[in-house]
Amino acid sequence: MKKELRIAIIGHNFMGKAHSNAWLQVSKFFDPPLRPVLQVACGRDEPAVRAFAQRWGWQHVETDWRRVIARDDVDVIDIAVPTHLHHDIAVAAARAGKHLFCEKPMALTAAEAENMLAVAQSAGVRHYLNHNYRRCPAVQLARRLIDEGRIGRIFHWRGAYQQDWIVDPDFPLTWQLQKETAGSGPHADLNSHSVDLAHFLVGDIRTVSCLTANFVRERPLPGQGATAFSSGLGVVTQKGAVTVEDASLMHAEFACGAIGSFESSRFATGRKNHNTFEIYGSEGSLTFDLERMNELQFFSRSDPGHAQGFRTILATESSHAYVANWWPPGHIIGYEHGFVHGVVDFLQAVASGEPIAPDFSDGVKCIKVLDAALRSAATGLRVRVD
Repeated sequence: MKKELRIAIIGHNFMGKAHSNAWLQVSKFFDPPLRPVLQVACGRDEPAVRAFAQRWGWQHVETDWRRVIARDDVDVIDIAVPTHLHHDIAVAAARAGKHLFCEKPMALTAAEAENMLAVAQSAGVRHYLNHNYRRCPAVQLARRLIDEGRIGRIFHWRGAYQQDWIVDPDFPLTWQLQKETAGSGPHADLNSHSVDLAHFLVGDIRTVSCLTANFVRERPLPGQGATAFSSGLGVVTQKGAVTVEDASLMHAEFACGAIGSFESSRFATGRKNHNTFEIYGSEGSLTFDLERMNELQFFSRSDPGHAQGFRTILATESSHAYVANWWPPGHIIGYEHGFVHGVVDFLQAVASGEPIAPDFSDGVKCIKVLDAALRSAATGLRVRVD
């Protein structure tokens, strides 16, 4: 019988569901060296976390993450809470000898991220940062084609991550729209994914320049609504300041000499989760769109002239990364599968003692790029990434 790895998850909303599904599914489709056990679910709202635990099969419930970390029946802390909580949980968990499976963005600042990395390294625990889009088979194929030299020297990266969920000015002031809990807006939430993909496929970023914008500067406080209170002037809605950007546009110079652009926005009307990249090189080009995540567009200059053009590769053959464990060719996979791929690789890393990418060192690199871009936006100057 396989050795068990006992998991505790901190957080039970969107990412809590995605992570829980991955822990449950991994042993059904893959053959990991360790068997994950859904040991403890933690959240501040006890009725909500109990309902979550019952639905997803978590054996125990806690309402204080400190008590979770103190338990001797937990091996892994899965961090699926808002960004401002990542640092303290990760540091305490690493010091307690727990392995770390952490959502992105890694932390509010580079200083926090560096401390998380230093503590995790000192403790000798595995630390994984869940930039799950690296593990789409089509993205893995892009990396393979680049490594094989099929693209040649890379000249251009063009990335865009666009959503529209706050276009309505009456959308409430959630934690994602406040600097103290989110760090920054889509520049961190969305561009962290794009920067990680660019690091994975093109290489390190050397300098950045950035422009940010705010389109709605005040929003209704959560739970206030239009009937918050009445005054002599009629019904008044209580509002609070939006303290992060609504959109960012970043230009970058890569260490390899390529140049790139990164666009992130929550005001791209009609776009729900539009994550794309384009890579142009001396011998070919690649394009990817998460909304068609099983496909990779590939152009090769080595094709004969009369047959040249972008062609669509459906990355569902058993020769593509992870796919042999799912369905027959042509049977597509979806968003949730990237989380399963992260879990199976994490289990392998814990069992072998080998590192897993992206880890906290990758997270530090990513946050340094994002922080440099925000300094650029504040000063109007190009900034070198530290």
